[in-house]
Amino acid sequence: MTTDAVRRHDPKVKAFASDNYAGVHPEIMEAIALANGGHQVSYGDDVYTEALREVFRRHFGEQAEAFPVFNGTAANVVSLRSMCAPWEAVICPESAHINSDEGGAPEVIGGLKLLPVPTPDGKLTPELVDRQAWGFGDVHRAQPRVVSISNATELGTLYTPAEIRAICDHAHELGLLVHLDGARITNAAAALDLPLRALTTDAGVDVVSFGGTKIGLLLGEAVVVLNQSAVRGLPYVRKTGMQLASKMRFVSVQFEALLAGDLWLRSARQANAMARRLAEAVRHMPGVTLPRPVEANGVFAILPADVADRLRKRFRFYNWNEQIGDGMVEVRWMCAFDTTESDVDAFAAALAEELSA
Repeated sequence: MTTDAVRRHDPKVKAFASDNYAGVHPEIMEAIALANGGHQVSYGDDVYTEALREVFRRHFGEQAEAFPVFNGTAANVVSLRSMCAPWEAVICPESAHINSDEGGAPEVIGGLKLLPVPTPDGKLTPELVDRQAWGFGDVHRAQPRVVSISNATELGTLYTPAEIRAICDHAHELGLLVHLDGARITNAAAALDLPLRALTTDAGVDVVSFGGTKIGLLLGEAVVVLNQSAVRGLPYVRKTGMQLASKMRFVSVQFEALLAGDLWLRSARQANAMARRLAEAVRHMPGVTLPRPVEANGVFAILPADVADRLRKRFRFYNWNEQIGDGMVEVRWMCAFDTTESDVDAFAAALAEELSA
């Protein structure tokens, strides 16, 4: 079999900008090919999507129901739309992806009001939730309804099960629901050496946006409902949100390959280990400061802005905070399932060269 497509990139080149830069895990690609050929019922009534339901239940409990969607923003918006009435609002960290990196989609597409809270480490606490959990019954204020947290957070920090449980218990006492943005929940679970349900079902979370793309899928995330009474009309929300895949078997079979065995754990452990390796390689370099611990697969560093600019010509990565001052910038370096020791060592060597230039 031949194709007229042309390879337009060097597959040996790696970056540290995002785990989204990585390709598809070979085992995922094999699963997609396995599901190809012949005809299957469309729009999720296929045998692969049916099997997927049981796979998610093994990880999250018999009450769990999974709804595949195309991407992470959609998973969050579909989740939150199904949890909120139009007059209700979502409490979240100021740094949350739904607040800072989704182009206003929760507001524009979801019609939701976000109530952000400044946090020093990207993590909410019951006390921080209370900063926005007020005004109940006040017609002039959007009514708080959902608390949304991320694990791992956008700052690379992790919630423990006890921290999640404290938030869930407090939220539920206030009549609020809890949504967890799990774009990197596999990294969090691997780092804490815990099953996925320990950070979700067992801690009291109501709905999870389960990430697949960052851990090796071609495309696809899933809305995982853990508390059926927390959502309304989710299948219709998914459809009106343009997230019902016609050939859903090709999304579902990827999750089966990821979750039926230990592929999710192997991939997350690799990404996390490479981030730790990178942190150890650079933490003592003159001019480099790591402002927070490396807990998952992201490394945040402060270094001279001109060094970052030169290094970026060799390896792509993003500035995180350009307001540091004194010619310094905070950057983010992400590792993926396919990041290798040699990739990390080459990057660290290039950084050392630019620091000494």
